[in-house]
Amino acid sequence: MSKAQKTVTVVQIGSPIRRVSTQRATLIGLGLNKMNKRSTLPDNSATRGMIEAVKHLVRVVDGE
Repeated sequence: MSKAQKTVTVVQIGSPIRRVSTQRATLIGLGLNKMNKRSTLPDNSATRGMIEAVKHLVRVVDGE
């Protein structure tokens, strides 16, 4: 029996224009590249670290 893996959905709310290249790369790593785009990712420490690095550009959506 496999357990259902927890996921987290993030929405890009800020533009990467005039941001450092590492923040742009982090957004691409999260599967985001345009405003209001959503991405559902596994909820693990690597994903949470990436979200923390660009927390001013993304919003975590609960209940999805």
